Amino acid sequence: VSRHERRISQIQQLNQMPLYPTEKIIWDENIVPTEYYSGEGCLALPKLNLQFLTLHDYLLRNFNLFRLESTYEIRQDIEDSVSRMKPWLSEYGGVVFGGWARMAQPIVSFTVVEVAKPNIGENWPMRVRADVTINLNVRDNIKDEWEGLRKHDVCFLITVRPTQPYGTKFDRRRPFVEQTGLVYVRGCEIQGMLDEKGRVIEEGPEPKPRLKGDCRTYRVFLDPNQYQQDMTNTIQNGAEDVYETFNIIMRRKPKENNFKAVLETIRNLMNTDCVVPDWLRDIILGYGDPSSAHYSKMPNQIATLDFNDTFLSIDHLKASFPGYSIKVTVDNPVLQIPPFRITFPIKGGTGKKRKDEDGNEEKPEEVKTLIVEPHVIPNRGPYPYNQPKRNTIQFTHTQIEAILGPPGTGKTDVAVQIISNLYHNFPEQRTLIVTHSNQALNQLFEKIMALDIDERHLLRLGHGEEELETEKDFSRYGRVNYVLARRLELLREVGRLQESLGVPGDVSYTCETAGHFFLYQVMSRWEEYISKVKVKGGKLPDVTDVSSFFPFHQYFANAPQPIFKGKSYEEDMEIAEGCFRHIRKIFTQLEEFRAFELLRSGLDRSKYLLVKEAKIIAMTCTHAALKRHDLVELGFKYDNILMEESAQILEIETFIPLLLQNPQDGFSRLKRWIMIGDHHQLPPVIKNMAFQKYSNMEQSLFTRFVRVGVPTVDLDAQGRARASLCKLYNWRYKNLGNLPHVQLLPEFRTANAGFLYDFQLVNVEDFNGVGESEPNPYFYQNLGEAEYVVALFMYMCLLGYPADKISILTTYNGQKHLIRDVINQRCGNNPLIGRPNKVTTVDRFQGQQNDYILLSLVRTKAVGHLRDVRRLVVAMSRARLGLYIFARVSLFQNCFELTPAFSQLTARPLHLHIIPTERFPTARQNGERPSHQIHVIKNMPQMANFVYNMYMHMIQSTCHYQQRLLPPPAMIEEPETTQTQEPEVEGE
Repeated sequence: VSRHERRISQIQQLNQMPLYPTEKIIWDENIVPTEYYSGEGCLALPKLNLQFLTLHDYLLRNFNLFRLESTYEIRQDIEDSVSRMKPWLSEYGGVVFGGWARMAQPIVSFTVVEVAKPNIGENWPMRVRADVTINLNVRDNIKDEWEGLRKHDVCFLITVRPTQPYGTKFDRRRPFVEQTGLVYVRGCEIQGMLDEKGRVIEEGPEPKPRLKGDCRTYRVFLDPNQYQQDMTNTIQNGAEDVYETFNIIMRRKPKENNFKAVLETIRNLMNTDCVVPDWLRDIILGYGDPSSAHYSKMPNQIATLDFNDTFLSIDHLKASFPGYSIKVTVDNPVLQIPPFRITFPIKGGTGKKRKDEDGNEEKPEEVKTLIVEPHVIPNRGPYPYNQPKRNTIQFTHTQIEAILGPPGTGKTDVAVQIISNLYHNFPEQRTLIVTHSNQALNQLFEKIMALDIDERHLLRLGHGEEELETEKDFSRYGRVNYVLARRLELLREVGRLQESLGVPGDVSYTCETAGHFFLYQVMSRWEEYISKVKVKGGKLPDVTDVSSFFPFHQYFANAPQPIFKGKSYEEDMEIAEGCFRHIRKIFTQLEEFRAFELLRSGLDRSKYLLVKEAKIIAMTCTHAALKRHDLVELGFKYDNILMEESAQILEIETFIPLLLQNPQDGFSRLKRWIMIGDHHQLPPVIKNMAFQKYSNMEQSLFTRFVRVGVPTVDLDAQGRARASLCKLYNWRYKNLGNLPHVQLLPEFRTANAGFLYDFQLVNVEDFNGVGESEPNPYFYQNLGEAEYVVALFMYMCLLGYPADKISILTTYNGQKHLIRDVINQRCGNNPLIGRPNKVTTVDRFQGQQNDYILLSLVRTKAVGHLRDVRRLVVAMSRARLGLYIFARVSLFQNCFELTPAFSQLTARPLHLHIIPTERFPTARQNGERPSHQIHVIKNMPQMANFVYNMYMHMIQSTCHYQQRLLPPPAMIEEPETTQTQEPEVEGE
């Protein structure tokens, strides 16, 4: 019979599959390959290349790969945490934990509290909930992390039954499961922590209650599919009940823990008819004309666009459209001032707006004329704060189109101006901004706030807004509070207006009463006023009438006086209309805020804000994946998407934000999709080599589009670094030049004080016979380089460089921890020196910059992962004014991939050239011979001694200030040098 039985369909199989991996999958190397993938041989894995059969095929491949990659990361986390807990067999046959882990705790008690009935047609429960109790007798900061577990955070419940007696050493080379006696792993999702009465503490703007003692209980959701399978197994085969055995709960870093939400979202998309806009479908699957979705090929053209404050002057506009003749509607040069409205030639009934990227399809007889019409922004009112904020950036002509941006070419500024132009041209449309990291989102937001965009239309979702460098809170609750405070402010203004007009009654009580007041009192007075001062029978009224009949003099008494200039009728009428616009804006805002009076709870208000009020909504791609279900349920809508850092986002995480809304009548509302990124910098992080290389999972959608041939616009002028530093990485781009200010501004023209060169590669030989070391697998360190880097940092600070203008980068995590240790020992708490702005890895520092970068390349035996040119480009392009690289030159200069950069670096001397008597800042021009004496430092001990003596000399000359400094490393006996590495192994 089984042969004729209907096979279960692929989609049903997916729906019945547990989303959390269990111990059977996690340690099965046939399913999840180990980290030692050599690149040879064939693996049973799906691949991501350029084309896909259908959207279902596209989603299925991504689903399988994403699931396996996250399983691999979970395996690493479990092995790390459980081995730190050191589970041993106790004398009485139970488990005793000999260690502790930050990310895991022993479970005190575990009980399943609810198994809900299944939905109709399903054979698994609708939901399964359990309570987990743990004892948080740990340091305060770790306790806060455990108490900070949020709703939807994923944890893992683990059962270990160790067989090894107390005190057995763990050997990382032997299989992990045997040593720890790991038996079961099950996933769960946090619903919340329970308070003293046993109720779940809800998230919201209210502060969390303080709980007494160290015992904390969490309510968690278990996976119903998995629970049903386990229970069936227990009943039918007499196996033990898994849910009575758990003894460890493990949490993961929130940044890496969104896998369940992404998998659930992909699964939901496969179950719905996912509607991608017609103009995008073929491109996403990789078929057809790659430029078919370019704006110049669209049937619904928009010929005229208001470029608002994009152009600073008419000359700037002309320079921005080379190859076009510009026709200005007014001849008077005095009136040719921004803002400009531009009408583009419409191409042969198919295209719209500007020229095609490679320009091949341009017909010679086609008219290339732009009609430019300067227009005046209507007067917004008499107060100084009514004046709109203006853009001050002079965009280059490539920055006026769409976008692939090398380092320092102003990607963020372009993004912000695009958002601003969309906001002003299409006020009814809503724009969604998606980035890879919270930090990029915050940078974007800080720049958006500086433009003429009304604050009430901005909203930031997710938890990254804590780091926004502003007093204003753009999170959902922050915006609700802003709206409520703004409502009270505006109602006070209405009260003032009512007083000035002498109207009795309480009209400024609610938005509703204010609306009636506007209609019956304000509008009637304004209409009466207009009838008195309008042009009658072609005869201009007297200028003084405009002022004398004006009904709101008393209200505007606190504006700069006199309000009316009395020079010409037109000017005064424009001022009067501006005043009325100011008043009308108060009432239109109150009308928008009226819903907040009717909705009473903070949650309802924040939902209304998201769905109706906000026009520019920003979130990270992780948040979009986590919250897709909620957003779609709320009826969230948007018309434009702008993705920043899109070459760093996984293919599937780029695809999900396109589908955060339900289709209208079977069509998607999406009108524009702008992707900004740089595929010559680092791709998304994939930890398992087999998925990264064999399945090509590290290819972002942006990179795939570039490979398929979708027309891009390459920004071609950088404004971050000195021209000499730019040469280290501009060979990787087509024709990357420099913006004029890089040659003109004084900070780029003066030399780096105390250094002969603005960049230098410094050769570091073995220190005490040791080059690179590897205390743990892949945890590379190099003590000689770490000491050298820190010595140079101290030297710079002693010359007067501000410590926050210096960042120390390295290519390995192990070295990052070692450098932090060395800084703590040598200068961290010394107020004369201080700490650098950041000590981190190159990968983490992508998208950031600093004036001076000290870079340690660590390796001395093999080149390692710097062989990836994309990592080299990121490393070379982080510095603005000075880059000093410490490395084993003989190793790196022979690496073929790195030749273009290293040939320039090795053209300069490989010993550090310093000018210790030159203080910061210096007047010497870059490239000039210094008048002071130059010292050549041969090796690290010499530099360390030099800095030590320099510091002592400074202390003696200032006398009054005594702070001891550790003697330099050359004077320390050898056994102690290994000790600086000891804490490292634990603090990994």
